[in-house]
Amino acid sequence: MSTVTTPGRVTTPSGDRPRRRLDWRLRFAALSLIWGFSFLLIKVGTEGYAPFQVTLGRLVFGTAVLAAAMAVRRERLPRGARTWGHLTVAAFLLNALPFSLFAYAELTIPSTLAGICNATSPLWGMALSLVALSEDRPTRVRVAGLGLGFLGVLTVLGAWQGFHGLDAGGTALALLASLSYPVGWIYVRRTLAGTSHSHLSMTGAQLLLATAQLAVVTPLFTTLPTSLSAGPLLAIAALGALGTGLAVLLQYGLVAEVGPTTAQMVTYFIPVIATAAGVALLGESLTWSTPVGAVIVLIGAALTQARPKRRA
Repeated sequence: MSTVTTPGRVTTPSGDRPRRRLDWRLRFAALSLIWGFSFLLIKVGTEGYAPFQVTLGRLVFGTAVLAAAMAVRRERLPRGARTWGHLTVAAFLLNALPFSLFAYAELTIPSTLAGICNATSPLWGMALSLVALSEDRPTRVRVAGLGLGFLGVLTVLGAWQGFHGLDAGGTALALLASLSYPVGWIYVRRTLAGTSHSHLSMTGAQLLLATAQLAVVTPLFTTLPTSLSAGPLLAIAALGALGTGLAVLLQYGLVAEVGPTTAQMVTYFIPVIATAAGVALLGESLTWSTPVGAVIVLIGAALTQARPKRRA
C-alpha cells in the first residue's frame, strides 16, 4: 500500500547525525498494523462523513505530520516546475484517486474485502510492467504468479456462485484503487527516478498537492455536515496522522535501512490484519473463500515479485 513517491535513490540531509532507532522489525510490524487497520478506519469514517470528506481529512492530517517532520529535519520542498508537474500527477494517482475510491467502495463492501483488493496491487503492477517497463521481462514464475493471483481474486469473490451477494460496484472501485497504485509507481519511475531531492521532500510535496486537489473537488460534490460525529472524526484523524503521515515516515526509514524489497513485504501482511480487524471489531462476516482466496492472492503476488537469478 505504498502511497508515496519513491525516487531512484533515498537521500538524507548531510548534517544528520546517526540516531538510535527502534529495531526495524518492530517498525515493520507497526507499519503493517497501521496500514492493516486503515481499512477499518475508512469504514468508520464513512459512517459520519462523505467519502471525499474522509479523504480530504485524511490528507490534511497526513500532510500536517509530514510538514512537522520536514520542519524538524529542516527539509525544503522541491523546486522546479517540471518536478511539481510530475508530482501533481503522482499525487492524483497515488493519493487522491485511490484514497477516494477506497472510501467510496467501503460504502457498500466490507473493510475486509477492501483490504484484500488492496493486495492485488502487485498483480496489477506485474501485468502493467510487461508492457510499460521494458526492463521487467516476464519469466515463467512471474507469469504463473500473475495467473495464480487472479485465481485467488476469483476465489475471494466467489466466482463459482456467480458473485452472489457481492456488490459489484463497490468491488470494482476497490480493485480500480489498487490498480491506481502501480500506474502511479510506473509514472514516477519514468519521470522522477534519480531526482536529487530527498524522499521526504518529494513525499511532502506530493501529499500537499493531493490535499489541494481534494480541497477543490470536495466542495463540488459534498455539503457541510450538519453535525460533527466524534467517532468518525477521530477515525479520520487517526487515518491521516497514523495511516498516512506516520506510516510514510516509517516506510521512509525502512527503505533507507533495509531496502525497498524488504520494506514492500509489508503489503502481504495488510490483508491479514485488515480481515482480522474487520471481523473482530466491526463484526463483518467471513466465509471460507475469503481467507483461502486471500492466501492464494498473496502467494501469487509474492511470485510476481520474484527476480530471476543472475548468472555469474
